[in-house]
Amino acid sequence: MAKKSMTKKSAPKATGSVSAAVAPGAGGPPRMLNHYLETVRPTLGAAFSRTNLHSLPKLVKIVVNMGVGVAVTEKKYLEEAIGALAQVTGQKPIATLSKIAVSGFKLRENLPIGCKVTLRGRRMYEFMDRLVSVALPRVRDFRGLSSTAFDGHGNYSLGLSEQMVFPEINPDKYTRPQGMNITFVTTARSDDEARHFLRAMGLPLKKDDAQKD
Repeated sequence: MAKKSMTKKSAPKATGSVSAAVAPGAGGPPRMLNHYLETVRPTLGAAFSRTNLHSLPKLVKIVVNMGVGVAVTEKKYLEEAIGALAQVTGQKPIATLSKIAVSGFKLRENLPIGCKVTLRGRRMYEFMDRLVSVALPRVRDFRGLSSTAFDGHGNYSLGLSEQMVFPEINPDKYTRPQGMNITFVTTARSDDEARHFLRAMGLPLKKDDAQKD
């Protein structure tokens, strides 16, 4: 009796590319990721005269943080902030705790006074797309973002004064304005590289005479 030959299928190899970190969904890869791969990355390669794609700046994560100082006395506002942040980012936030005690502000150590979310992969690109395309244009009297809010290591932070600029937020449910800080963590080697990269990704950074690319 002839024996059937058994062939073992090999597992697919990881490519190590940016797109490999984003799980495919029903709608395909995020639009902002496609923009980076098809437009931004080739542009950066030509601008920096680099052929190694892995040496070009890319987005690692986005950290969204809400500080809720009134949560010291009104815990319901922290619960509202957590709910709003979950709606905006599509991910469950974690509570941030106070590091020191300040008697003048009735603040005890390890007291929940805020919340934050760290976005990676698909949610990171989708959040940035909504921020650039929808939220920032809804900011009253918006004239661009500061082009100097970098930390010296290629990471950029911006602040929003209220969460209502995101259309996901129901103004009837969240009546108290709540600001947030948004930090873009990149692999850029310098602030100038990060500035060039974020502008190419669509972030509306102001241009002045001293910082024209």
